[in-house]
Amino acid sequence: MHDLASIRRLLIVEPCEECLQLVPGLRIAGWDVDSCTLEEAALRPCDVGLIRLLPEHFEHPGVVKSLISRSNTEWIAVLSSEVLRREHIGDFVCEWFFDFHTLPFDVARVQVTLGRAYGMARLRAKGASSVNGAPAGENPGQQLLGESRPMRELRRLLSKLAPTESPVLIRGEGGTGKELIARTLHGQSQRRERPFITINCGATPEHLLQEALFGVPVDGVDATRQRKAGRIEEANGGTLFLDEIGDLPLEVQANLLRFLQDRHIDVGGERIPVDVRVLAATHVDLEAAIRMKRFREDLYYRLNVLQVGTSPLRERHGDLALLANHFAQFYSRETGRRARNFSQDALVAMGKHDWPGNVRELENRVRRGLVLAEGRQVEAFDLGLLGEEEISSSMATLDEYKSRAERQALCDVLTRHSDNLSVAAKVLGISRPTFYRLLHKHQIR
Repeated sequence: MHDLASIRRLLIVEPCEECLQLVPGLRIAGWDVDSCTLEEAALRPCDVGLIRLLPEHFEHPGVVKSLISRSNTEWIAVLSSEVLRREHIGDFVCEWFFDFHTLPFDVARVQVTLGRAYGMARLRAKGASSVNGAPAGENPGQQLLGESRPMRELRRLLSKLAPTESPVLIRGEGGTGKELIARTLHGQSQRRERPFITINCGATPEHLLQEALFGVPVDGVDATRQRKAGRIEEANGGTLFLDEIGDLPLEVQANLLRFLQDRHIDVGGERIPVDVRVLAATHVDLEAAIRMKRFREDLYYRLNVLQVGTSPLRERHGDLALLANHFAQFYSRETGRRARNFSQDALVAMGKHDWPGNVRELENRVRRGLVLAEGRQVEAFDLGLLGEEEISSSMATLDEYKSRAERQALCDVLTRHSDNLSVAAKVLGISRPTFYRLLHKHQIR
C-alpha cells in the first residue's frame, strides 16, 4: 500500500515544455513525477495533480470535472494566456481546483502550492472512509452524516447488507455519494482489512478498460515485458467497486460476466482464481439500457442481487445546513483560518437552490465560498448563488425570467438523460455544441 509519509506522487496532465522543465527540480525536492494525457489520467494514481487546461477542454468540460470529482486528491490548474482570456475561467478554476498557476511559472510559488496541496491530500486520505464528508468513527453506523429520514434508512440498510458476500448495485444521481457508500459496505464487512479497489467505467477510455480490469495480456506481447495485474487481481480477497457500470462497453461487459460466472481470469493460458466481492454503481437507467441493447441483461442480474438507492440532496430535508457547516469546518484547514459560518441570506439561497450536482456540488460551493468570502460570514454571492435581494431583482425583466426557465430546463433534462448528452440536447431541440455552451453559461456540471 502507498505510504503517504515517504512518497509524494505528482501527476502532470497534458504537460507542456515549461511543465516538463519543472520535473528535475521537483524530483530533487522528493516528488515522484509522472505525466500523461487527460484521457489516461483516471488510471494514474497520484497525491497531487497539475492539469494544463487547453481550449478544447472547455468544449467538453465534463471530462475535467469528472476526473477531479472522482479522484481523492488535489488538482492545480496551469493556465496559458490564451486560456486566461476565456469567459468565466475564474469561476471554473475557483470551483474545481485547489489553486492555479499562469505561464511562465514562478518556480518558488509552485513548490509552496504543491506542499499545501499535498497536506490537504493527506487530510482527504484520512477521511476517505467517510460518507458525504463525515469522518469515520469506531461505530460504522455513525459514518453517514445527516439525520433526514433517507439517511437514517440508508444507515439501517447498509448495516444489513455489509456482512453479506452478495453483489450490491448502488443507484442514484451523480454526486450523491455512491462510492462512499461502497466504501462503507467494505469497511463494515469481514473484508475490511483487505483491498478496496475502484475503477470508474465512465471516466476510463474504452480501449484501456479491458487492460485496466484484467491486466496486460500475456499472449502476443514481448516475453521480456513484465505483466501488469488488473484491478480484479489487485482486489483479490477484498472488494472491487465498479463505478458508472452503465457506461461499460458491451465487449467488456461480456468479459466481466464471464469472470463473475466462474471467478477465474486467464493469464497466459493459466486460469487463476480470484476471490472478490463486487459492488457496482450507476446513475443510468439500466432497465432502459437493456431494452436499447446497450447493457447485457444477464450481467444486470449478476450485479443486481442486492440494491441500494441514494437520495438526492433536495430530498434530504434538514441535512443541508448540517452538511454545509461540516464542509466549512473541514475546508477551513486549507486557509488556516477559523471556519466562517453562513449568513441568513446564504442559508436561504442554499435552501432555494435545486442542487443538481447534489452533495458534491454543495462541497465545491462551500469550498469556493470560504476562499472568496471577505467578511466574517459566507454570503450567498460567495457561493455563486442568488440571495433574496438578487432573486427579487432578477424577476424584473423578461430576459431574466427566460434565463431561469432555461436553467431549469437544462437541470430537468440532465436529471432524465445525463447518461446521454446527445439525447438530452435532442430532447431540448438544440445542437450538442449549443447544449454544452448553455451548460457552461449556467455553470452546470
